[in-house]
Amino acid sequence: MNNHNRYIFTLYSSTNMHNMLENAVNLSNNLFSGQLADLNLLDYRYTPDDAIAELGLDLDLVNHLVEDYVVQIVKSNMTFLGYIKDLESTRNMNYTPLRELAHKNLGVARNLRIYDAQILLEKIMKEDDLDIIFLYLEGLFACATILRPQHAFNTLKLIKIKYSF
Repeated sequence: MNNHNRYIFTLYSSTNMHNMLENAVNLSNNLFSGQLADLNLLDYRYTPDDAIAELGLDLDLVNHLVEDYVVQIVKSNMTFLGYIKDLESTRNMNYTPLRELAHKNLGVARNLRIYDAQILLEKIMKEDDLDIIFLYLEGLFACATILRPQHAFNTLKLIKIKYSF
């Protein structure tokens, strides 16, 4: 996993929202045109139209729910990374907490019809190779950041403040 750390931690160390968005776009393009090209997500762009039509929700509510989803993914990503670290450092390969968190986030992504997140979370739930899971997590974090960059940046900033005390 260590050879991949630099990408996701570039996002974590972004000093402003524009820098974070640029890093997320670069990461997303690199992953989805390279190691994760088989997922066919390079040209995917979220639109709330499916969620509005299928769920009967208005645009403002869907946008608010998407913002909440981005906050949830940023927070969950920190937890996912902790699970991976635990799995790497122990012989007890219990993937259950990681898979449960992926399943929880998958439900929200499905409800909002965020298809890139659905694909990545489904892959996380089924994969056993930690290096591959890490790539999916990088993609998930990048996609969430691109979806609502200001919310991703503000959430990450709050997490950093919380853990600095």
